[in-house]
Formats: sequence, structure tokens, C-alpha cells
Amino acid sequence: MRTVRTTLVAVTAVVLSAALAAPAFAAPRGRGDHAATREAIEAAVKDGVPGVTVTAGNWSATAGVGNLRTGAPRSVDDRYRIGSITKTFVSTVLLQLEAEGRLSLDDTVDTWLPGVVRGNGHDGSKITLRQLLNHTSGIYNYTEDKAFVRTYFTADGFFEHRYDTRSPRDLVAIAMTHEPEFTPGAKWQYSNTNYILAGMVIEKVTGAPYGEEIRRRIIAPLGLHATSVPGTRATVPQPSSRAYSKLAETTTGPTYDVTKLNPSLAGSAGEMISDSKDLNRFYAALLKGRLLPPEQLKEMKTTVPTGGPGQYGLGIAGVPLSCGLRVWGHDGGIHGSQTVALTSGDGRHSVAFNFNGDWSGDAVAVAEAEFCGE
Repeated sequence: MRTVRTTLVAVTAVVLSAALAAPAFAAPRGRGDHAATREAIEAAVKDGVPGVTVTAGNWSATAGVGNLRTGAPRSVDDRYRIGSITKTFVSTVLLQLEAEGRLSLDDTVDTWLPGVVRGNGHDGSKITLRQLLNHTSGIYNYTEDKAFVRTYFTADGFFEHRYDTRSPRDLVAIAMTHEPEFTPGAKWQYSNTNYILAGMVIEKVTGAPYGEEIRRRIIAPLGLHATSVPGTRATVPQPSSRAYSKLAETTTGPTYDVTKLNPSLAGSAGEMISDSKDLNRFYAALLKGRLLPPEQLKEMKTTVPTGGPGQYGLGIAGVPLSCGLRVWGHDGGIHGSQTVALTSGDGRHSVAFNFNGDWSGDAVAVAEAEFCGE
């Protein structure tokens, strides 16, 4: 079941899908007129997604609407909240800092944030930065906290609290009220708390907010003009569409406009805004080695098992598709927005797309159509 809660909590549902149900093809295809991709986004709209925007190479398309009230269409230039795709940007900055000799991924969390990860069995002296980035830390996921869910993922709570500002320490403190999920390094389990801590480490090492480092190191050099780290800004820059949610554990019931919210509730785990062209440019540059030296890119692509066919590296996932191709990228969910960005290993074929609703639509089918469809 897809709800705003599961979208933000289980934001790797696409890239780590337990099964890719599309039919098998003999070899990677998915180029030409992108007819299969167009068909897949139209199917998502029939399934209930208000609207879709997608870009692959020089081709872009939309389906459905960007505004349920006016019927205005989505734009291929739409900016939208990218949720946990933020994690790839954060991991890239930490790996750049490692390449500069300013930290080691084998440093413990306590090396940089002494005493922050403490309580109910959590111990930052036994967790490494690498374990934060590949989700093997065992740290409790703060977005699973019942009070947090009531406050931000239900209709009553959301409309009362959507403009609240939450600091990174606030969010980590929520996690510390729970026991760890497992001993550090014992297994894999997704936790947004890991990347809240990663953002805090960037600030401790550099003396600048993590968002400023992303702007200086990635956004500006690549010319990602539609990409931003909004901090506490509640609006999405134009051009953009409205974002919609059920704000409940159901795919039926009222549909709410959730476009405006203070994204500090997601912070360095998922607050960023971008568009499809910028996401393709970012992942292509990353996979081509323009952002990281070979050693650090190899580290990023060194994966751990997740329990499904996909493997998770350092803020990026390697995903096997039905046609034998392995692609790299991430997905991201936040209120009213589901986004996927995937790129071939050589960085030459990329797709990024966004649903402006968080309760329906088959994102796996869109990815399969682009890379494997006829």
C-alpha cells in the first residue's frame, strides 16, 4: 500500500524493489521514440496519479495534470521535491571530503559528533560513517516514530504542523528514544536518521551547512539551475505543479493539496528540490567520474545486500532490470511527490521522472519501459 507515510519511510521501494514484474527482453533497448515509456506514464495516470513529468536524454513528456482544481497540465520543466534522492548528493559530498583527506569513512560517528548517538543501546563510538551511508548502522529510523507519524503523515497533524521547523538534533533525538534495530554492521535496513547524521557531519567537518557544500561542490559546477536545498522554505519554485496526498493509510478517501510544507522535517535525508533534466545531469556526471575520483566512485558503488535483487552502495543503488541491464540511482518520496532517477553504468542513458501524488502509480514499470521497452 502506498501512502505518504510509506513513501517517506520506505523511500527505496522502487530502486530496491523485491521483484521486477515486467516481461524479460533479450537485450537492453528502450531508446527510439520512448513509446513504451510514454505508455507507462499514461498507465500511471490511469492508476490514479494526478500527473507525471519525465525526461530521458533530449526527450521529455508529461501525462495527466499538475493542478486538479484548474486542470492545468504538468510541465517538462517542473521543479519538484525529490525526497531521498537528496541522499546521493549528501554521500557525494562526504566522499569528496574523504578524497580531500578531511575525514575517513571508517571514522566513527563519535569522532565528529561526540555524544549525539546515545541512548537506549545506540552507541556512536561503534558506528562508522560508511555504515551511515550504506544503511548498516542499525540506528532507528525517526520517521517510523508513532508520534512523528501522527504529527506529519495524518491530515489533522499535517495541517497543524506542516510549517514547523525541526532541527537535525531534534530528529536524531527522536530516534534515540528507541532501541537500535540491530548491531552495527549486522544487516541492512533503511533509516532516514543515518542521513540526518551525515549532514551534521558535513557541517562539523567544513564549518558550513550541508546545503551550502552541496551548492558549492555540485549544484554550481554542474549548472543545476533548477536544483536547490530549501532549508525551511515552504514553497516550490516555479515552474512547478501542485503536490497531492491522501494523508492516510489508504489509497482512497479525500485528496489533499500538500504542496506547501517546511521540509526541515526531512532535512539532509530528503529536503531537496530539482527537475528531471538536472537529475539526469547529476547522475550522468556522477557515473562518468566528474564528481568523484575513481577510488571514491568505486566506494560509492560497493554495495551490500538488501534482501531483494537490488544492492545498496553509499547513497546510491544498483538495480538489475529484466533485460539484463544494471542501472544506478535512487528514488525519493515526500508528501505528494514520488521521484525516480536512474542511469546506466556508463552514464550515457538516464531517466528521471516524478509523480505529483504519493498513493498510486507503478514507477518500476516506467523505469523498465525506458531501459528495456521496445
